[in-house]
Amino acid sequence: PSRRSWLSLTNLLLILAAFAVFYWWRTEPLASGDAPALEGRLVGSDELFDLAQLRGRPALVHFWASWCPVCKLGDDAIESIARDFPVITVAMQSGGSSEILDHLRKEGLSFPVLADPYGELAGTWGVHGVPATFVLDSGGKIRFATMGYTTEIGLRGRLWAATPSSTLTAVSD
Repeated sequence: PSRRSWLSLTNLLLILAAFAVFYWWRTEPLASGDAPALEGRLVGSDELFDLAQLRGRPALVHFWASWCPVCKLGDDAIESIARDFPVITVAMQSGGSSEILDHLRKEGLSFPVLADPYGELAGTWGVHGVPATFVLDSGGKIRFATMGYTTEIGLRGRLWAATPSSTLTAVSD
């Protein structure tokens, strides 16, 4: 290979390394291991939610905000995934229940939401920016955590990877 090819390859590797370091830096404070507690009253309902309710299947925990333009890009993906997997979302610093309900109606969204007007729930999960998404395995352990926009197929792939192989075998039989 020519010198120019080696320089191009070196530059590409340096750029990839820089992205990897940046991604690690952004996600490093996010919770890992056993999922922290997450409980409260669902917005627009009298129903109390406890994260333990989602055990037994892989689940998605998604932190978002009504004022976040990047979050809006992923709303349809979260809505679609909520039809197939257990999902709980947390509206961080987006006002109270009435403001969040107005936002959900305006955007045509129906996924379950916990209000986190002061960012307290987010803080226990290490979330300091939105969107932030966690994939939990059936035992309640965080298998994947990411910040920023993530595609639906990327989230579904992570949920599939968190599915026990015995469940996959049973589904294919």
